Amino acid sequence: MKFSKDVSSSRRKSRKAHFSAPSSVRRKIMSAALSKELRDKYNTRSIPIRKDDEVRIVRGTYKGRDGKVLRVYRKRWVIHIDRISKEKISGNTVPVGIHPSNVVVTKLKINRDRKNLLDRKNRKKESDDKAKIEEMED
Repeated sequence: MKFSKDVSSSRRKSRKAHFSAPSSVRRKIMSAALSKELRDKYNTRSIPIRKDDEVRIVRGTYKGRDGKVLRVYRKRWVIHIDRISKEKISGNTVPVGIHPSNVVVTKLKINRDRKNLLDRKNRKKESDDKAKIEEMED
């Protein structure tokens, strides 16, 4: 059911918006789920994937393989993971593109910006803050 008159429910327009999205929007669309341990630690389900994160593939041909993200290829909507490649007929090896929704992040590369993002997304902290505010008001 559609609630906002500002957002189209047209399949055609949704697909166009998705496939012609700028890089900044693709970053958010190309998010990956966090492992159970990271989910408990940071109280968030998913995060935009980046180079140097360690992931485990959970769906597809390469299911069960672990590796480090070598490249986030936003133009093609895929990520390249080390040791996951195939050999061409010419003998060259090329990395296989994996969609971020098919992986689970097992280790994050943390920097200042990533830490701020996780703090903003921390749902448990927000609910604790709301509880403290309600206690103060009573």
